[in-house]
Amino acid sequence: MRAAARKPTNVTLDAALVEEARTHGVNVSRAAEEGLREAVRRARWDAWRRENGEAMRAWNEWVEKNGLPLAVYRQF
Repeated sequence: MRAAARKPTNVTLDAALVEEARTHGVNVSRAAEEGLREAVRRARWDAWRRENGEAMRAWNEWVEKNGLPLAVYRQF
């Protein structure tokens, strides 16, 4: 597996928090990357929900009115 390319980036963080992280041996760059990764994941999910929300509401409404497609074939 190939490692992702890394890019040096300047960020401004709470000085006391950075000092405490260093005291506890926390890799600030990795922790920031993990936090950013999670923030991007949430932003993608939120964007998907905004873009597809109406279709999902319409589908749910259709199922409420008509039932599940192929429900007749369900074994449970």
